[in-house]
Amino acid sequence: MDKHIIIIGSGFAAYQLVKSLRKLNAETPITVITGDNGDDYSKPDLSHVFSKQQTANDLVKQTASEFASANNILLINNTRVDAIDTENKTVHYDKQSIVYSDLVLATGSSAFVPSFAGNATEDIVTLNSLAEYQSQQDKLARAKSVLVLGAGLIGTEIAMDLASSGKQVTLCDKAPNLMPTLLPPFISSSLYQAMAQKGVNIQLDNTVASINRHHQQLVTSLADKQYIEADVVIAAMGLTPNTQLAQQANIAVNRGIVVDRMMQTSAPSVFALGDCAELDGKVRAFIQPAMLCAMTLAKTLLGTPSPVHLPASLVKAKTPWLPLHLSGNTTDENASWEVTNEPNGLIAKAYDKETANLIGFIVSHNQLKAAFPLLRLLPAE
Repeated sequence: MDKHIIIIGSGFAAYQLVKSLRKLNAETPITVITGDNGDDYSKPDLSHVFSKQQTANDLVKQTASEFASANNILLINNTRVDAIDTENKTVHYDKQSIVYSDLVLATGSSAFVPSFAGNATEDIVTLNSLAEYQSQQDKLARAKSVLVLGAGLIGTEIAMDLASSGKQVTLCDKAPNLMPTLLPPFISSSLYQAMAQKGVNIQLDNTVASINRHHQQLVTSLADKQYIEADVVIAAMGLTPNTQLAQQANIAVNRGIVVDRMMQTSAPSVFALGDCAELDGKVRAFIQPAMLCAMTLAKTLLGTPSPVHLPASLVKAKTPWLPLHLSGNTTDENASWEVTNEPNGLIAKAYDKETANLIGFIVSHNQLKAAFPLLRLLPAE
């Protein structure tokens, strides 16, 4: 069979793979099939569109047709794949089929929204894609009050940006701390203070009982009997990898689509990449690992088998009231912390109590430049 690479998906990981492939080979046939429009944009930019007063069109780096032309690919957009036949190496879509030599699943993830009680759950907004923002941008621009459900990285970033744009913001999470999977309590408390001082109503250690519409307002009832009225409710409660196609094709799936260090799934000639992929038991929904995996997979697909080796990844929180860069294990309850507070920011280093090895760090404000030498001291993933 002649070489023909098919990529399902058009998010950051998919398009990074296309760019990486084209740097190595300009001619190998590549087909991208996506349920979205296929415009090239930076997904992290979605968490600070409000203060910048940006529309969805403002975030587009290249339109779908521009990207396809610039990278010499066949782009089949606004199209859902119906099935994958791994035995016959065929992808079925829209009553058509196409044969691949190698298939890459870059199907991304979907925003997790629980099944809340109440009559307004269909009104909950998610901002996990350009299309989602585009469909809600007018409503969000008009809104004067917003409730953000989920105080992880994305929810906190969105809440801060909404407040920076002048909206009345409530941030709610069942966890007792902000960004609980990334920050220890002593950093979370500083972030809490910074946001509270700017007027954000923070409801932690609390859960949603119901969401109902009352005239033009959405009224959210919390477990502690509080009622929060808002024009818009945004769910930023985590992501669920899109694994349905893989499951239907009997490809091994755990939380994500299981891959080895070659990014290969349990099916021959089928690979997975980005938010949908699970490598060494982890789904890595950050830019740096997606980029490195895409660059490495490109070599493998073009005939130079290359295992993925991931260094420690740097997470840059877009929280301008308390700018943070962090990496490694920053939430280990047994870690020993060494904290240096300077007038221009802090440097917090986490050490393993038994080995005294550095296992993570957090830096803030004008100490952000200290992240890079520390990053080199952390073990690879």
